Amino acid sequence: MKLIFEKSVPGRHCSLLPKCDVPDAALPEALVRQTAPALPELSEVDLSRHYTELNQRVHGVNCGFYPLGSCTMKYNPRVDEDMAALPGFAGVHPLAPKDAVQGCLSVLDTAKTYLCEITGMDGMTFQPAAGAHGEFTGVLLIKQYHRKRGDFKRTKIIVPDSAHGTNPATAAMCGFEVVNIPSAPDGCVDLEALKAVLGDDTAGLMLTNPNTVGIFDENILEITRLVHEAGGLCYYDGANLNAVMGVVRPGDMGFDCIHMNLHKTFATPHGGGGPGACAVGCKAFLEEFLPASALMQGEGRLQVRSFMGNFLVVVRALTYLLTLGRDGIPEAAQNAVLNANYLMRRIQGTFEPAFDRVCMHEFVLDLSEYKKETGVSALDVAKALIDYGMHPPTMYFPMIVHEALMLEPTETESKETLDWAADVFREVYARGKTDPDYLHGAPHHAQIGRPDEVRASRNPVVRWTKP
Repeated sequence: MKLIFEKSVPGRHCSLLPKCDVPDAALPEALVRQTAPALPELSEVDLSRHYTELNQRVHGVNCGFYPLGSCTMKYNPRVDEDMAALPGFAGVHPLAPKDAVQGCLSVLDTAKTYLCEITGMDGMTFQPAAGAHGEFTGVLLIKQYHRKRGDFKRTKIIVPDSAHGTNPATAAMCGFEVVNIPSAPDGCVDLEALKAVLGDDTAGLMLTNPNTVGIFDENILEITRLVHEAGGLCYYDGANLNAVMGVVRPGDMGFDCIHMNLHKTFATPHGGGGPGACAVGCKAFLEEFLPASALMQGEGRLQVRSFMGNFLVVVRALTYLLTLGRDGIPEAAQNAVLNANYLMRRIQGTFEPAFDRVCMHEFVLDLSEYKKETGVSALDVAKALIDYGMHPPTMYFPMIVHEALMLEPTETESKETLDWAADVFREVYARGKTDPDYLHGAPHHAQIGRPDEVRASRNPVVRWTKP
């Protein structure tokens, strides 16, 4: 497939904008560019065909099963898009005076109320642009809390080895020393390892529950108690909130602040480089450190992003909340857990779960023994699934499980889809036993075969250069 720049023909164009109905305004000469922007020139039909061809080459939730572990690739209801497209929301100007945007402010305030109720928090901001940005904001709350108290010796953030990769990166970006602790054999936090690193230099703990291997840590109250007794705060990574929303609240588990990926748990657009959004909540004693927004004003408050964040994503999330309601939210979480356990048991007997116990919203398969027996790796299996029209699961994560495949089916998948997926896994398992070379070369029927990933990583081509 050619790049859009390669399809460009000088002078070709399509008229998409209406004729300007206001007088031209001349820019100062210093602000006028001397050369035309390097934009592709195409007709409308060529443009339409280009994006249609791109669509046919990608796999989204609207195309087929997408069990990408830890990403919660649930279906995004169309009603969310309809609400975000309402002129009163889509056409609002970020600099409009408050008396002209009371409806928008009501959306933010209502979303805050509902999400605080779901998480057990007291305050919230919607400024962060995405999950990792939300982590950064939340950990800065912890940092500012200790600073205001004059407790500058708290320089360490504890992160379990099963944490999301962004957790240690976030802590380091905020100026903390990262202290990794191992998991216990059951996949949960090793309490003795945690006790060994707690001290008067502990600023906090970053944790998600259920954790990255899909297990709800039964010691969570003891974990947060130990951290608090050491003088630290507890940060909840909300990436796995979909498993417990409306059922149990992070605030009741002992967490002091939280970020929520609105694109995961609350069904707003996911991926593709589009606008993300993240809600960061906290307990009342941290509210004074939240960044300034339309809902909270205060002298000396800083912003982590311009204006109120990506407002239309919050509109979509609130629509999702209102559609499901008080009963539908916990039902969605329970169905996510049911689907994950059903699929895990349907696959079992071929590829085995890393932790053979009731899981939450996701589970991890351990292909270590299968690779020893057949030479077929988790990567080979993941590539083979593409030929069946299935998006591969998350590979080699978490790192505490070798040859890991992590599956999260989400609550929006039907029993028929899960049965089909289990049959695919069983067929791939059997094929690897009899014809491992076939899997080594997979995918065989996709738009793109298996690329040289080492070369792509070491010599990436990330922009088009005119010949």
